[in-house]
Amino acid sequence: VLSFIIFVCYIASLAASFMMAPLIEFLLALLLLFAYSKFVKKFEGLYWPLSDFLRCVSAAIIYFAISIAAVSKYSDGASKAAGVFGFVATIVFAIDFYVTFNELVAFLKQGSPDSPEGQKTEDENSDSDSD
Repeated sequence: VLSFIIFVCYIASLAASFMMAPLIEFLLALLLLFAYSKFVKKFEGLYWPLSDFLRCVSAAIIYFAISIAAVSKYSDGASKAAGVFGFVATIVFAIDFYVTFNELVAFLKQGSPDSPEGQKTEDENSDSDSD
């Protein structure tokens, strides 16, 4: 929703050249939501929060960059509003990728060899036929 609001603000402003970034982010979010809802059962091996993490990191960086440019370069009200909403979106995406990153770390620690579930005893590792 925030990406759509920023898109509308950029359309109404003098900084219309920045309108593609929020539009692409909005469409990408819809695409990932649709793909997750339709294909989560078919692609069980795919870890879906990883795609959300990558989308959030790229969106936070892009929104931060275009918000700085919109606020500093253009003086109309719609550009300033789009810049402020862009900074808010940067914070929201940063929080989202922080939360998603913690989920990714917990997921990766599950399968690491130094976790208690991943460790095998020497008896399990030894080959009984080699004696």
